[in-house]
Amino acid sequence: QVQLVESGGGLVQAGGSLRLSCAASGSSTSFNAMGWYRQAPGKQRELVATLSRGGNTIYADSVKGRFTISKDDAKNTVYLQMNSLKPEDTAVYYCTVLNRAYREYWGQGTQVTVSS
Repeated sequence: QVQLVESGGGLVQAGGSLRLSCAASGSSTSFNAMGWYRQAPGKQRELVATLSRGGNTIYADSVKGRFTISKDDAKNTVYLQMNSLKPEDTAVYYCTVLNRAYREYWGQGTQVTVSS
């Protein structure tokens, strides 16, 4: 069982930055992938960014060039650095990991609100 604890959400003005953190109870080096999704009110959950064990990254087109996913294996933590935030980035952001058995785990979510 993997537990994920997210932090770093909040209210920020458009153009500002936030960094989300997600601490995992297991070793991040054992996960096949770690990532972030988001869900805005009335919309489906969507991929924001993923980072594979091999270091490959995938970003949603809407965040390319503004968001950066990274991890610290010593802390078993994955980060999402969000710059040049826009009101349309407002959503609940969820951390997810895929373990070696390809089982997916989700965090509880953290709210990000970008005011115009």
